[in-house]
Amino acid sequence: MKNFFNTLKNIWNIPELKNRILVTLFFILLYRIGSFVVLPGVNLSALQANADSGQGLAGLLSLFTGGAFSRASIFALGIMPYISASIIMQLAGIAVPAIQKKQREGESGQKWISQWTRILTVVITTLQAPGYLASTVVNVQGAVPDDGPLWWVTSIVILSSGCLFVMWMGERITDRGIGNGISLLIMIGIIASLPGAFIQEVIGRVGASGVGGPVMLLIEIVFLLLVIAASVALVQATRRVPLNFAKRVVGNRQTAGSRNYLPLKVNAAGVMPIIFAQAIMFVPLYVVQAFQGDTSSPILTSMTDINGLWYNIIFFLMVVIFTYFYTAITVNPQEMAENLKRSGGFIPGVKPGKSTANFLDSLLSRITLPGAIFLGLVAILPAFAFMFGVKQGFALFFGGTSLLIMVGVVLDTLQQIESHLLSRHYDGLMRSGKIKGRSNSMFGQTG
Repeated sequence: MKNFFNTLKNIWNIPELKNRILVTLFFILLYRIGSFVVLPGVNLSALQANADSGQGLAGLLSLFTGGAFSRASIFALGIMPYISASIIMQLAGIAVPAIQKKQREGESGQKWISQWTRILTVVITTLQAPGYLASTVVNVQGAVPDDGPLWWVTSIVILSSGCLFVMWMGERITDRGIGNGISLLIMIGIIASLPGAFIQEVIGRVGASGVGGPVMLLIEIVFLLLVIAASVALVQATRRVPLNFAKRVVGNRQTAGSRNYLPLKVNAAGVMPIIFAQAIMFVPLYVVQAFQGDTSSPILTSMTDINGLWYNIIFFLMVVIFTYFYTAITVNPQEMAENLKRSGGFIPGVKPGKSTANFLDSLLSRITLPGAIFLGLVAILPAFAFMFGVKQGFALFFGGTSLLIMVGVVLDTLQQIESHLLSRHYDGLMRSGKIKGRSNSMFGQTG
């Protein structure tokens, strides 16, 4: 406990890190306050009394927005339109040569892509806002006493502006705060729903009319902790590739050869594949909203049931596909091989250059497969938890998008904090050094 308080004191003694944490907390507070600000002209009491947004994809989207979706908040659309726009731009980067060229232009190209992503976000949120209002707000009896043209125009503008403001807050957290801002805002929305979901589960198990009793509740908590531990292991797991560095002569000095390792993460894509896959899985809900809640199509009905067979099969496949896709665009074996060659390093038994690139590409494909499959299995665990009697709200935390996002974002944020501490010669967050990824360099020292 003493070491814990010493670490907090060290964090507060670093002005830059302290300011970054305060900026992050300020924007998180602003985001949570905004999620409770209801659209003008909406009767929240009538909306909550009659709306049924606790099940299916609508309930999951409400979870991601911290309840803003079900409350008809100014932040009801959350950050998902921005994520959808990011997916479209990254997919377009594969098929459109002009975007591919911009991706290779470094910082200037990234600024161009970011600007067009924002423009695309405006288009998506402007199209999505009317569907949301029609299917989730207006069709609830008594929720909007006066839904005239002025209310529609005002609400669409407010929802679109709210989404863009959330996007701006996420970017500011990334630039001036700590952690990835977009992922952090999603995680905050998820965590905000955890206490209420847990209380409902406790009441459902040990209440007056509870089923299962405290023993079943204890089993659920133990299983949840095991899933969290497995998710942490997945995010942290690395394959160390041994490296040898030849002797080098620099001026009049000769440096001896050394042995290092190249850490390849089993889940190099991090939490982004499951966020991208979930954003795609929200498309059926958007289609239903566009047709003002018409769910007569059996295909749409099955694709909006998060506990259904086809939904989970497709969700599993999407997670696996996006894991490979995002790994391919974030990890470049050819560039790694060139960096090794320039630094005089080589993998024992593998020729430098193209052979090294092929070896790393093959190895990365092999270790990504089990990681992607395990990520997909964890993603569909909430459906199995629901089958065993766990309430829907609490079941969403038994794996799935919510748990993986929380684990990934928390670890990423802790790694950034630890990097700041170590760069100022303070002890890290964990004396045993179990938080991996603290070094931004490509190589890590063994031993």
